[in-house]
Amino acid sequence: MNSKNFFHRNLRVSSIIFPVCLFFISICNPVFAHHPFGMGESSTLTSWQGFIRGIGHPLLGPDHLLFILAISLIGLRFPKKWILPLLGFGLIGSAVAQFLSLPEFMIPYAEALVSLSLVVESLIILGFLPSSLLLPMISLHGYLIGGAIVGAEQSPLLSYFLGIFIGQGSLLLIVLYLSEHIGKILKNKNLVSGILIGIGAAFSWVALID
Repeated sequence: MNSKNFFHRNLRVSSIIFPVCLFFISICNPVFAHHPFGMGESSTLTSWQGFIRGIGHPLLGPDHLLFILAISLIGLRFPKKWILPLLGFGLIGSAVAQFLSLPEFMIPYAEALVSLSLVVESLIILGFLPSSLLLPMISLHGYLIGGAIVGAEQSPLLSYFLGIFIGQGSLLLIVLYLSEHIGKILKNKNLVSGILIGIGAAFSWVALID
């Protein structure tokens, strides 16, 4: 693949997708991607609410959900063997957030980084970057997801991690199990990558200016 042609094609696609996504994202609060259900402060959560929030974070965050779904396009060798490493690195990121939380002013930059991971993932899909970068990127996602439960009591905290384990584990299982079939059906990876770059850039921009 010619690098010049790749960047030219994807720049055109991204330049169309970016303003469209920017319009729709600006209507919705991008922070909702990591704080679904509106359950209030972490310190007041019950175990059940912690469990539901844990399941909801991986499934309802649009940038995170797109990141997980796009893994199916990478063409990993032995995709099912990636389930435990990806799940483990994501949970480690969430655990680190309990001990090393971000200052308030840095949260928009972290949100932007998470959204930009879609751009990095697009380059992995097209073979410009190694697939091993998925592990630190999903840790970053996990870190920001875990930040939403900082300050919770032990019982809802454990329930939250159980919810993440079930929600994200199930999603990864489905995505990686279907990856071979999706790769055969969806052959135009250039177009998909351009769309992901546009979406990632739009999410990042809104996270920074919101």
